[in-house]
Amino acid sequence: MPRYAAVDIGSNSVRLLVGEYTAGGTLRMLAAEREVTRLGEGVFRSGRIDDHALDFLCAQLSRMAQVIARHEVLGLRAVATAAVRDANNQTEFVTRASAALGAPIEVVSGQEEARLIHLGVTTRWPQPKGRVLLVDLGGGSVEVTLSEDGLLQEAFSKPLGAVRLTEVFLRSSTELKGGEARSAAPPPEDLHRMERYIDEKLLPAVERFGRGKFTRLIATSASAAAIVCAINRVPRARRDEADRLRATKAQVRRFYEEVSKKSLSQRRQMLGLGPRRAEIIIPGAAVYWRVLENFQHLSMYYLAAGVREGIIADLAARGVGRERSQLSREQRTVVERLSRRYAVPIKHSRKVAALAHQVYTSMTGLHCLPPACGKILEAAAYLHDTGHFISDTSHHKHSEYVVRSADLAGFTDHERILIAMLCRYHRKAMPQPRHNEYQALSPDDRRVILLLIPLIRLADSLDRTNQQLVESVHIEESRGALLASIRAHGDSDLDEWAAERLTDVFQLVYGKPLEVVRLRA
Repeated sequence: MPRYAAVDIGSNSVRLLVGEYTAGGTLRMLAAEREVTRLGEGVFRSGRIDDHALDFLCAQLSRMAQVIARHEVLGLRAVATAAVRDANNQTEFVTRASAALGAPIEVVSGQEEARLIHLGVTTRWPQPKGRVLLVDLGGGSVEVTLSEDGLLQEAFSKPLGAVRLTEVFLRSSTELKGGEARSAAPPPEDLHRMERYIDEKLLPAVERFGRGKFTRLIATSASAAAIVCAINRVPRARRDEADRLRATKAQVRRFYEEVSKKSLSQRRQMLGLGPRRAEIIIPGAAVYWRVLENFQHLSMYYLAAGVREGIIADLAARGVGRERSQLSREQRTVVERLSRRYAVPIKHSRKVAALAHQVYTSMTGLHCLPPACGKILEAAAYLHDTGHFISDTSHHKHSEYVVRSADLAGFTDHERILIAMLCRYHRKAMPQPRHNEYQALSPDDRRVILLLIPLIRLADSLDRTNQQLVESVHIEESRGALLASIRAHGDSDLDEWAAERLTDVFQLVYGKPLEVVRLRA
């Protein structure tokens, strides 16, 4: 399936996620990283991101760029949130960070941040019915979002991030940069001032959304994870087990009261808290407690989803980068011109090419080939019948000769050879040890051709009549088989029969038989 990467540059940390959606619609994580950067410290103290934090962030982004490159993603989106929104050296930050990542960095609004969080949460844990309150606490801001029947209704972004609140209210008792320099428990008057400030900032959202009228409250972010882990006695090393665990309002309040009385060194010893999270857990717990109190909700569920998952869901829904698996306009002109030169019916070649692309896209999670292989398949779909010009007998072999000998502008010699080999195997025998041209390919190229053979044969079979009756095809796994669902007009029985005869080929290559079903119009 299509692979995408998301980078979330927050006020407290930078996070990377590389993932792909499986054929069943589940997000599979291929790489996930997080590094504490504390960009917000300087911003909330002096109004600018300090040089040391920016240098450290750029080093992390350069390293993450290498991880992204290894996974050959179709699309990447990198966003920066609260701290960068507020920084007076934002332009310098964007320039340097973008250069380090090798991709543009977007400074997104609080509303866009909330939208991405909502998308990430509802994709990971759908809430199709009821009113759900989503609360994501970052280092610089908190996003409070109302979702009704799975749809985002309204969102508030408030300056209540854990790093920001620490800098503004608790700096006298906790020095974020100095480690143990000042680590006493904060005085009660500082805590009360912070609590009143939180209540004041939450008031517009409370008045807008109402109190006690929610089916569920879902909390995201590392602060929520730490709170729920501590309450449910889940060690930090097993934080994944906290996903969808619950904490009651009373438990969150008691946790807040407990951590507020401890020094930094004592907080670092608490189960579920990491050493850096312990520095900012007091305001994090305060925000979640005051959210529960102000909205009069009895509990919160932690969900391990957020901006990164939302970015990937958004990129996948918009089909970003899928054009890389299709021929460019110039390449399509070249193959159509060659197809016409050898008297191939252009309507047939276009239909086979279109169906081949649909099959390739829907089977991405099965063949796991790079996007560029889709262009090889599409070009071969245009040219597979050129051999008829020489002879109808063994025309697939003649097609290979025509393409191998052709001047295909816009394609490399390597691509031309692969296209020719795929034309060779669009019918009749599968590759054999005695086939010298196939055996001369590299092991990786042989694997590409083998995985594409069933796809081009299926696309060609679905226009067996040359009447373009089949409009679309989609492949998905179903009960141990590959189900080819087609939509067609007119009598497409012969096309369907031809496709059904390929079940052995799919079994051989993909380990699953092919079943063809026609969907009702």
